[in-house]
Amino acid sequence: MFGLDFSYSVLLLLCLLCVCAFEFINGFHDTANAVATVIYTNSMKPWHAVLLSGILNGLGVFVGGTAVAMGIINMLPVETLVDQNTVHSLGMVASILLTAIFWNLGTWLLSIPASSSHTLVGAILGVGIAYSLLPGTGEAAVNWHKAGEVGLSLLISPLFGFVLALSLLSLLAVVFRRNANLFKSPEGDAPPPLWIRSVLISTCGLVSFSHGSNDGQKGIGLMMLILIGIVPAKFALDDRISQKDMTQTVASIQESFDQATADASAAPFQATLEKAREPLKSLAALTDPNQDAAKHEKAPAFEIRKNILLLRNATKHLNDHAEYSAVPEMKSLFEKAESLKKYTDYSPTWVIVLIALSLGIGTMIGWKRIVVTIGEKIGKTHLTYAQGASAEIVAASTIAASTYLGLPVSTTHVLSSGIAGAMFASGGVNNLEKSMITKILLAWVLTLPVCITMSGTLFLIFRSIFG
Repeated sequence: MFGLDFSYSVLLLLCLLCVCAFEFINGFHDTANAVATVIYTNSMKPWHAVLLSGILNGLGVFVGGTAVAMGIINMLPVETLVDQNTVHSLGMVASILLTAIFWNLGTWLLSIPASSSHTLVGAILGVGIAYSLLPGTGEAAVNWHKAGEVGLSLLISPLFGFVLALSLLSLLAVVFRRNANLFKSPEGDAPPPLWIRSVLISTCGLVSFSHGSNDGQKGIGLMMLILIGIVPAKFALDDRISQKDMTQTVASIQESFDQATADASAAPFQATLEKAREPLKSLAALTDPNQDAAKHEKAPAFEIRKNILLLRNATKHLNDHAEYSAVPEMKSLFEKAESLKKYTDYSPTWVIVLIALSLGIGTMIGWKRIVVTIGEKIGKTHLTYAQGASAEIVAASTIAASTYLGLPVSTTHVLSSGIAGAMFASGGVNNLEKSMITKILLAWVLTLPVCITMSGTLFLIFRSIFG
């Protein structure tokens, strides 16, 4: 399998199956975010809602792109964790996957809405921190800048969900003050008026689709982390793009680099340009068509990927200078260097299909535990049509915006906080079920430290056993 011997092929297959299991659990853990409102407002029968959510979750994976997936990978520079010992790579991904699966299953069994995103981020950071404790590694094992961006996204999104849902429900109360039906709880098994039902079903579909486009990428990122780490020769670069195309791109970057270094107005940027010189020189040598043909065809994909990332990282620092936009040559160099990401930021179609199926099928199973929590235990009163619609609209828009920005977001916390905000708008703090809110907040606070500690410990154990 991918040129590995039988034993490593089996281990690789097991790792890929574990990613599918993680995404499967993610599906039934987070299904409640989309279907709770339509079920508790009698807008759809439970199995109809779950089936719709599963299909749209799967479809969302296909249109989500790879920005969030690459954000997950870039939190932990794979190049610093991959060495010639494949067992070390297997230990890394096993630590991440076991931690993520354990925490997701544990919170599901306790019927506590928890964040798969927090879980995954904590597991990756734990491995990175543990790796930095090994001799001769230093701080390079964690991309703290990217981790900060992801952490801020996860921190702000539930607060954003609470405030926006509260504001939206308050606005609806003013705009539709003469339409009392919108603010009523369902009567028995009677469905809501058609227009309200249409809105609720539409928002359910939007949350499901948005969830697939964002959370599905986390599975894609994990799978690419495994493939790049264990089989770099095959997956470090997108082999659908010809080496001739890369050669031309690198030559164009070299031209812009020469112009930038020769331009007197670029003098303030010389220190940053020097950091780009070495990886650019290596790329030019690795992609030189004038070298021996056999050697050119077998240019190590892993080395090319490494130098692309180093070059992009060096040119990104140009944006830190206020005078950057005033130097056309510098802007051209940065844009051309960024264009190299098409070779590294990708995912094979079969990976997307596997994740879409895992997430979609998982969505249709095991959903009831969290649905009951969201529908009955966050607020003290039954969910009204307006509350359900407000929470779903906020969740769908927040997730979609995060996907567009390439940041992972907690669907669970956005929706849960949206429900809480809607309940708060209707009856203040007395309308919130404090014990459940406390449990959700506790899970939110504990997820990162628990997952960091568990994955880091597992990683060090695996390294000591197989090192």
